[in-house]
Amino acid sequence: MSRYVQDLSKAMSQDGASQFQEVIRQELELSVKKELEKILTTAPSHEFEHTKKDLDGFRKLFHRFLQEKGPSVDWGKIQRPPEDSIQPYEKIKARGLPDNISSVLNKLVVVKLNGGLGTSMGCKGPKSLIGVRNENTFLDLTVQQIEHLNKTYNTDVPLVLMNSFNTDEDTKKILQKYNHCRVKIYTFNQSRYPRINKESLLPVAKDVSYSGENTEAWYPPGHGDIYASFYNSGLLDTLIGEGKEYIFVSNIDNLGATVDLYILNHLMNPPNGKPCEFVMEVTNKTRADVKGGTLTQYEGKLRLVEIAQVPKAHVDEFKSVSKFKIFNTNNLWISLAAVKRLQEQNAIDMEIIVNPKVQDYLRRFESIPDMLELDHLTVSGDVTFGKNVSLKGTVIIIANHGDRIDIPPGAVLENKIVSGNLRILDH
Repeated sequence: MSRYVQDLSKAMSQDGASQFQEVIRQELELSVKKELEKILTTAPSHEFEHTKKDLDGFRKLFHRFLQEKGPSVDWGKIQRPPEDSIQPYEKIKARGLPDNISSVLNKLVVVKLNGGLGTSMGCKGPKSLIGVRNENTFLDLTVQQIEHLNKTYNTDVPLVLMNSFNTDEDTKKILQKYNHCRVKIYTFNQSRYPRINKESLLPVAKDVSYSGENTEAWYPPGHGDIYASFYNSGLLDTLIGEGKEYIFVSNIDNLGATVDLYILNHLMNPPNGKPCEFVMEVTNKTRADVKGGTLTQYEGKLRLVEIAQVPKAHVDEFKSVSKFKIFNTNNLWISLAAVKRLQEQNAIDMEIIVNPKVQDYLRRFESIPDMLELDHLTVSGDVTFGKNVSLKGTVIIIANHGDRIDIPPGAVLENKIVSGNLRILDH
């Protein structure tokens, strides 16, 4: 405490706000470091190294969080992406397929993001284990899709699941049912980071457990964590050693995200001869996609911007389907060699998006709505649902800033848009 007072007095005597802020940052980082060290001492020996990597990763993220000054996106620099930055699928498909498509497929790995729970669908456990069609789960159908690919082309395309600490145990119990399928299945875990208290900015967790009082004390840090976690797991090097070159990444609940041979051929045999290390599948944005990430040009480079990064004054502009026409599907094709190179150079600079934990999410539902005939649902803003609400077709509910929408008990919304003033329009 005495060192803190001396340093603080020195900063104040110099009348330098920046020095004062730097002292505060250093003291806060030191406090967090000590708390993380205490947490690490509670890790079992078989989890020690993995936990250490997670906490080291969190320390780096926390350091960057403290260094951030203002919003990461200057809205004045946001521009539409150049027309030639997006390749029409028809143009890629028109090139056709080579005779050796099987050998091309053998260089591919399918990665599914499997860290989410089915809470938002009113279910417990991993979202991937929810039955969606004829008692088949998202995971069942994913395995069937890849098995069909391997049988059709006599290939060995493996499936990799990026689990989280929320889904890993339940998922691994299920995987044995696929032992006789023609699909090799690997798993690795994304990082597990401690939540921080909003006031003190210190970790909420006091030990490494994530049950009981610690249930809400940890979080998986988003899909952008795939690069570091994949590399740290050792699986990246293993797959490169087996001759794999690209991964196709998508959400486990996106059953439309299947391996497209024309896109794969475009990567493996680029028309200009220049290797492509990253491809994002995008589509035209509709009113149902107003919250999704969009592709922009920023300081001369292509940049994905998420709604959480947008200043409140420009949210409506961000949602515009006329200005920002592109919607990120989160289907990504990535070079394994590029991930390895950039990780070893510590050159992947991911955006930090602060995500306050909302613990009253399920309190917005008096009961889980009937969604059996629902095709698409978008909910934005302060919205609550009464008992026995039924949602069918495409339903979009958007409460404007400062407004609240209460869906009454027994309401049936079918192909409707509900806006901030509760006008109900045919979709």
